Amino acid sequence: MTGRANRADGPPALILSEYLPYRLSVVSNKASGLIARAYQARFGLTIWEWRVIAVLGGGEAITAQAICEATAMDKVTVSRALRTLTERALVRRRTSPTDKRAALVSLTPEGQSIFDEIAPLALEWERSLLEGFSPEEADQLSRLLDRLEKRADVLGKGEL
Repeated sequence: MTGRANRADGPPALILSEYLPYRLSVVSNKASGLIARAYQARFGLTIWEWRVIAVLGGGEAITAQAICEATAMDKVTVSRALRTLTERALVRRRTSPTDKRAALVSLTPEGQSIFDEIAPLALEWERSLLEGFSPEEADQLSRLLDRLEKRADVLGKGEL
């Protein structure tokens, strides 16, 4: 299952339904969509806004750049999400005490309350999604995803 079929008359043909990046994207979109319906309807949050809240839910104030790195979202998407969340008073920004050029972002009490309400629902959806897997299979899936992520990081840095 490599996403390509051998053709006698030329280069391999791409079979999109078997192409790993495409499959990962489809699974990710479907899995994210499951919980997204709940927080979109109840809190009016986009997937991107929820991801920012989820990263900040640990309680540590971090920079927008750190949010980009943690979520693999681009700067424009994070900036838009932060602007909306700031306007809704769900996050706050303050100047970093160690770098006056940087802003640290954290959840407001209302933002933390939303995180505290959605997080258990997200974990329940994850449990339901993995229901057909044995604990060993779920662990193996997690390890394989870790390896894929590390490999993607290496390739992203141009290291082959």
